[in-house]
Amino acid sequence: MIAKTLIAAAGMALAANAVAQPAAAPRPAPRPASSTADWRTPDPDDLMIIDTNKGRVIVEIVPEVAPAAAERVKALTRLHFYDGLTFFRVIEGFMAQTGDPKNDGSGESELPNLTQEFTFRQGAGGPFVMVVDQTVLEHGFVKSLPVRSQSSRLAIATRDGKVQAMGLFCKGTAGMARAAEPDTGNSQFYLMRDDYPRLDGRYTPWGRIISGQEVVNAIKVGEPVADPRDHMTTVRLASELKLADRPKVRVIDPASAWFKAEAVRIATEKGPAFTACDIDIPAEVK
Repeated sequence: MIAKTLIAAAGMALAANAVAQPAAAPRPAPRPASSTADWRTPDPDDLMIIDTNKGRVIVEIVPEVAPAAAERVKALTRLHFYDGLTFFRVIEGFMAQTGDPKNDGSGESELPNLTQEFTFRQGAGGPFVMVVDQTVLEHGFVKSLPVRSQSSRLAIATRDGKVQAMGLFCKGTAGMARAAEPDTGNSQFYLMRDDYPRLDGRYTPWGRIISGQEVVNAIKVGEPVADPRDHMTTVRLASELKLADRPKVRVIDPASAWFKAEAVRIATEKGPAFTACDIDIPAEVK
């Protein structure tokens, strides 16, 4: 990294009396260009297309982290259960909640409640891609979802050869809402408007916004939200749409050379305070 020192001079006539100014802060290293090999194409059955009165939001569902929750939101989407439901609880700096047929936080689908999936087991050959090793903890991604894991070095001491990991509630994470008891998730979900680590390990994350974060951040705030409320007009899986209507989506692969270099760059800048929430995964939607 090249530091640029600015020197102020009083003028040519006063050059001898010129005083050097303090060095400016180093400029961040430029982000390198990615190549075609650095991108991946998500499975259309794992893309949730949420059209709202504010605009479109695309969430990548991540079954590898929370298979039951992922299957639940897919099943309800195929039933068109979410169409027309409002964002009834929206908190600045936190999240936007929806998915309740009663639109007040007390409703749910007719399907049974889900067992919590606050954490998952990950091991060699699994979907977790480590980007920063902090010895005790590892930070990485499963597809587009930021994840924190126990050190993989501990795997040799476990019966299943795996360690515990959890998806992080960073800005853009999609999670299952629940009541006070852990196993009460059903149909309600929320989309994170900001990082909120207090939810890590206490709620089930099942996906991540890859397009439309600005839409979520523009949703009307309230607890509860006053009428008129913002709402989801239609919710579909990309696989349900005709090819002509299906958005073309590609996302940077966390296992790519580009992303690994980007993660090291950001971790170096952030220092000990670094978490996977500090890294955005670029996506393109056409």
